Amino acid sequence: MSEISYNWLKELPKIELHLHIEGTLEPELLFKLAKRNSAQLPFNSIDEVKKAYQFSNLQDFLDIYYQGAEVLLLKQDFYDLTWAYLLMCKEQNVIHVEPFFDPQTHTSRGVPFETVVNGISEALVDAKEKLGITSRLIMCFLRHLSEESAIETLKSSKQFSDVIYGVGLDSAEMGNPPEKFVNVFNQAKDMGYKLVAHAGEEGPASYIWSSLDVLNVQRIDHGIRAIDDPDLMLRLIETQMPLTICPLSNVKLRVFDNMASHTILDMLDLGVCVTVNSDDPSYFGGYMTENFLALYDSLGLTKDQATRLVKNSIDASFAKESRKKELYNLLQTYISD
Repeated sequence: MSEISYNWLKELPKIELHLHIEGTLEPELLFKLAKRNSAQLPFNSIDEVKKAYQFSNLQDFLDIYYQGAEVLLLKQDFYDLTWAYLLMCKEQNVIHVEPFFDPQTHTSRGVPFETVVNGISEALVDAKEKLGITSRLIMCFLRHLSEESAIETLKSSKQFSDVIYGVGLDSAEMGNPPEKFVNVFNQAKDMGYKLVAHAGEEGPASYIWSSLDVLNVQRIDHGIRAIDDPDLMLRLIETQMPLTICPLSNVKLRVFDNMASHTILDMLDLGVCVTVNSDDPSYFGGYMTENFLALYDSLGLTKDQATRLVKNSIDASFAKESRKKELYNLLQTYISD
């Protein structure tokens, strides 16, 4: 069960649980949308954009991420952005996705909430019908903004609760602890939303504790700092609380110096429910397959480990139980061939 190949990993059925749809904006589409919407860009060429994708920390990335999002103005823009990502999923055999979107990034620029959610959700509906890719859409609050802003965003989501399945927490982690958002998460829970939160990427393990105990989340996004806290590791193993880890992102943002020093497989083998995801693939150098290949190249990922990572993703997903069974069957058929 240890032999593995690039092609085997490419064809492996995959599930993605940590993906920012705005982070899939490839330079080519960035320029296309800028031209379509007569938006000014601080770059003169695609090569210049790609050269700018060198980051020393999370904030470096966020600065250019929000800059790029300014070309997204119309429903068709959000549809095109999402559809381009879904076509990549089809190519890489990603069969269920739970993408994040950041409405405050757009409403703060005067883009109506419904423009954002309708464009994204219509692409997700088309993906199920045309590509066989199922999904759950998750709305994230920007943690560098106030809780009051998050509550207003939550109110705006009410009429779209048929297409928005959960809420999350992203953006700059340091100095913005989970406790800051306890009220909005309580309100979201009362509205029936699933709850997730970024914690323990640049922030300490204590942010993971707070996300679990104060926000009552059902998944931790990133969570790699958990390995610093033995008691937290025991809790994660005992409860099988999922961590949606993003290997290429972690290296690109200098959370790890290189992929060889990443701890995801150590955590997997200790029994933590870790999963593989791409985060903001346009900016971080790869989608799902590239993340699996990076683990293979630098950490010697085995078939058994790759299979367990996908099974963890199925278990951690918010898909219906009937869909989870289908995903298990697709995976089992693939690894049995």
